[in-house]
Amino acid sequence: MPLDPRAAALLAMLHRIDAPRLHELPVEVARRSFYKLMYAYREEPEAVSAVTDIEIPRREHAGGPLLARVYRPAGALPGVALPVMLWLHGGGWTLGDLASYDPWCRALANVCDVAVLALDYRLAPEYQFPAGVDDAWFALKWLVREAPRLHLDADGISVGGDSAGGTLAAVLALMARDAGGPALRHQLLIYPATDLMSEFESARRYGAGHFLERETMLWFQHNYFARELEKFDWRASPALAASHAGLPPALVITAECDPLADDGAAYAEKLKAAGVAARHLQFEGMVHGFVTMFKLFAETRVALNEIAAALRAARMTQGRPTPPLHETQELS
Repeated sequence: MPLDPRAAALLAMLHRIDAPRLHELPVEVARRSFYKLMYAYREEPEAVSAVTDIEIPRREHAGGPLLARVYRPAGALPGVALPVMLWLHGGGWTLGDLASYDPWCRALANVCDVAVLALDYRLAPEYQFPAGVDDAWFALKWLVREAPRLHLDADGISVGGDSAGGTLAAVLALMARDAGGPALRHQLLIYPATDLMSEFESARRYGAGHFLERETMLWFQHNYFARELEKFDWRASPALAASHAGLPPALVITAECDPLADDGAAYAEKLKAAGVAARHLQFEGMVHGFVTMFKLFAETRVALNEIAAALRAARMTQGRPTPPLHETQELS
């Protein structure tokens, strides 16, 4: 399917104003540009029942406490323990923060009827691999311990993220399995990068002129990794893990006109082959980043509804074996 006309108009506008690409900017300027882009295409943030900024303390840690934000969906009763998703934002391990993803996290909480704990993990190049992984793992273990105090269900934890955050979510699922817990209910992987050592056809086809540029991806990797060999580490490329058996159910969402489309699809197939209940949804004609562009794409709401259905299904099958879902859908 060709590039969606709305996505084509977005790309034409960016080229018309000759905006510099993210990799052409100093890091701090790129971060501000990323926020402005997220702000420009968001909807007015939805009302939720509560938003709480918290600090996750870490004694004797150079990075200091981790900042996070807890969203409780509209209509949630005070004191009632809710299932919760640990949300890990995108931005190539270099960009993104709590503010830029605030509208998305509010909508995610409301549509899915779950609490969302959004993590402000350390970013590169100031903090390189595996800092983001370490922060996400520390936050997950902290969430399990502190869930009762926060009125969250420690037995109802899922992980999710988009782009680099999707990579981190996939890694957490592997780490939790290997550590013998916590038992995660679900993993949501939105256009993740899971194999940094392979070049997929979609990367060649859509690596220029389709929003996420090949040069930008290489810039992200340069910021995040001190050494090229680190990309072979499964905590950087979760597709390279020795086994994918025993992982929680997964929903993998990809965009057709995205350099990472084939990477996400291949990871979904790898999960299915290992017996994981994995579902892959590809949104035809869409570009990387579409799920947070509420003003441009109605597909954002479609994706949210699919995520809500996946989380409901995971809740219904909790504690019972879940058969693999050998399914790939294309949504146009």
